[in-house]
Amino acid sequence: MTEFIFVGSAVLTIGIVVVAIILIGLWLTVGQYNGLVKLRNRFRNGFAQIDVQLKRRHDLIPNLVETAKTYMSHERETLEAVIQARNAASSARQDVNPESAEGMGKLMAAEGGLGSVMGRLFALSESYPDLRSNENMKQLSEELTATENKVAFARQGYNDAVMNYNNKREAFPSNIIAGMFNFSPAVLFEVADEAERESVKVDFS
Repeated sequence: MTEFIFVGSAVLTIGIVVVAIILIGLWLTVGQYNGLVKLRNRFRNGFAQIDVQLKRRHDLIPNLVETAKTYMSHERETLEAVIQARNAASSARQDVNPESAEGMGKLMAAEGGLGSVMGRLFALSESYPDLRSNENMKQLSEELTATENKVAFARQGYNDAVMNYNNKREAFPSNIIAGMFNFSPAVLFEVADEAERESVKVDFS
């Protein structure tokens, strides 16, 4: 009888230990999963902030080109190149997923191309004093510069969020949960040439 009680007590103890291990494992799994979701939502929100500023940038450029046309009729090729690059960047921005390396690559390339032709446009505008003194051009230039600054700020916040998420996704034990629930890696938003961004910031005062 005593032996039966001892065996029963041992089985009960083992059962409690097993249940405790399962509960702890479940708790850790839920914690890791929720942590990944939180970091994923953070970088997705960060990318949404970039998208808002890029749309603002794309919306400003046609107005700027229209203003420049009046004074830069001999620079038709450059003006058309700006609009083409703007349209390509706007198209690449549509429904891009920050977890898609291909989509993000296209967006970064398009934005780099746009920055390059915009730099060329502003360099040429130096030769047109009447354009530089145009109030509409000044205002558009100021708005574009402010938007560029916001893009850079939003991009930095997004990239920080991506790094935190990717670190969490790759570290043990959260990498197991990430694999089980298909948490894809996020893609950094990098600018190929920072000088291209800087060249857009021209003072028309």
